[in-house]
Amino acid sequence: MQLKLSGAALAAAFAFAAPAHAVTDIQWWHSMTGALNDRVGEIANGFNDSQKDYRIVPVFKGQYPESMTAAIAAYRAGNAPHILQVFEVGTATMMGAKGAIKPVYQLMKDAGEPFDAKAYLGPVAGYYTNSKGEMLSMPFNSSTTVFYVNKDAFKKAGLNPDAAPKTWKEFAAAAGKLKASGQSCVYTTGWPSWVHIENFSAWHNLPIGTYENGIASTKTEFKINSPEHVRHIQMLTDYSKNGWFTYAGRKNEAEAKFFSGECAMLTSSSGAQANIKKNAKFDFSVNFLPYHDEIKGAPQNSIIGGASLWVMSGKKADEYKGIAKFFTYLSNPQLQVKWHEQTGYVPITNAAFALAQKEKVYDRVPGADVAIRQLTNKPATANSKGLRFGNYVQGREVIEEELEAAFSGQKTAKAALDDATRRGNEILRRFEAANKE
Repeated sequence: MQLKLSGAALAAAFAFAAPAHAVTDIQWWHSMTGALNDRVGEIANGFNDSQKDYRIVPVFKGQYPESMTAAIAAYRAGNAPHILQVFEVGTATMMGAKGAIKPVYQLMKDAGEPFDAKAYLGPVAGYYTNSKGEMLSMPFNSSTTVFYVNKDAFKKAGLNPDAAPKTWKEFAAAAGKLKASGQSCVYTTGWPSWVHIENFSAWHNLPIGTYENGIASTKTEFKINSPEHVRHIQMLTDYSKNGWFTYAGRKNEAEAKFFSGECAMLTSSSGAQANIKKNAKFDFSVNFLPYHDEIKGAPQNSIIGGASLWVMSGKKADEYKGIAKFFTYLSNPQLQVKWHEQTGYVPITNAAFALAQKEKVYDRVPGADVAIRQLTNKPATANSKGLRFGNYVQGREVIEEELEAAFSGQKTAKAALDDATRRGNEILRRFEAANKE
């Protein structure tokens, strides 16, 4: 017997068999590891569960320099991700990549999503906006450098565990007692250039470079071989010789040395708190960076690190609409407070900071407010509002190489910083030539 279906029944049958809805995938390349990678997954899943039109697909692409290099290669091959997490020192390079990015302010406007750059924390937004106040990338994991202390190690050394050194003179006194107590590693640092050149400069209101640290012009030149810089790096070199400072590497390798208990003191990102909390078997505190009290005006304010999210060009209108909706979701105060409390990164909006205070986050998580208080310790100056050096991924590598030469005793601090300045300026001139103002 032949079964006959009416036209309406046939259409209904096909409609039932066809996919109910096509979801648009959005590739998000990032550099988060460990507990932070878990948080990124939670954010993506939260957005994906909140609607049915778009799916954020987070993909770990290596540490910041590696992911940026991979994205540039992908862009040239025509298959760049939709969203790329770029660390703060890549900002000028991304700004100069004309045609490769879609500015966030334009993205949000085109998608009709509510957006106001002034709603974001000033020390954060200022880093990623142009001279017109237009935000070019979306702040995400914004951090600053802070000072971690193993309180148990301090107790063992006969030090007050609730009184972390405020100055480098107090640091030296504590370091001597920690070493005498049998502490094999007294102090280490993550991200040496970021901590001991970039934030050292801002914290002491010293220029990193001319033209407002490169923010005002690509004609900038480095100023990191000043007498103050030389004395600071020579101090660390001397500490390395007497066993007070252990060099751990150019990135965040030092953090594991701290949360394992090997090292008693650490300077690194406020965003390290997630992994320290997860792994440390001891009580620790988060504190302001030590400063040299003989330098007038110190401490000033620190500058941000971390990264922002850049949107790549050449995507479909519907994909851009999904990215804009994701950025709106990402800026939600409740989500930002949770991210801030779990990771140590600062909340990116004023509303989120106010909500964190209202919900007494800083009572529950002592030290979580240190990064914000340090960033806003004093009104930012031309020396302390950030930096924007072209090709600074390579520039920072040069600085790291020269710092290693000093710490290992191959060069004096002055020779190393003179060479870092010279080599860094060569990189700046190449960037200037390629990006005529």
